Amino acid sequence: MIAFVSGPVAALAPTTAVVEVGGIGMAVQCTPGTLAGLRVGAPTRLATSLVVREDSLTLYGFADDDERQVFELLQSASGVGPRLAQAMLAVHSPDALRLAVSTGDEKALTAVPGIGKKGAQKLLLELKDRLGAPVGAVVGRQSTGAHAPAAWHDQLHAALIGLGYAAREADEAVALVTPQAEAALAEGAEPPVPRLLRAALQSLNRTR
Repeated sequence: MIAFVSGPVAALAPTTAVVEVGGIGMAVQCTPGTLAGLRVGAPTRLATSLVVREDSLTLYGFADDDERQVFELLQSASGVGPRLAQAMLAVHSPDALRLAVSTGDEKALTAVPGIGKKGAQKLLLELKDRLGAPVGAVVGRQSTGAHAPAAWHDQLHAALIGLGYAAREADEAVALVTPQAEAALAEGAEPPVPRLLRAALQSLNRTR
């Protein structure tokens, strides 16, 4: 198993980071929140989980070991593959998922693309004794590199497209969270892309 990759970021795409390890470019599937903390040319260290299929080997990357552990525990529930587990972590932090499961919060799970009401109920039952209680150490995603790129809107739009939303839906969601991003910029801070993504997904979930 490849527990982590460490090295400079060679390239970034809406769902993938390429990390140079010993002269080899390792393609790593990441959540938008993890990608938000990366910058081409900057060093990073990503916890990883290797998913082996008959026709593919896919490496998934995470901001820290806790996120990787939750990713693997989520897949212990029936019907949850790596893509859905990653989508859950794109919308919620590990502790937010623990809290949702421990409190039976269906709405939190249905905010994830691909999870309906019945699916959420099933997941709550299956995961109740697996994820454990919130640990309090991971309130939001930790940065794995430099600050998020200045073009936060492009990154947010690409993340929504990567999660399966149409370009029009992504445009509308980005417009809805723009005031939050502008407020952060006015205070001299980088727009918090992971938080903006969660807000955008919530707005899309309400309109569907």
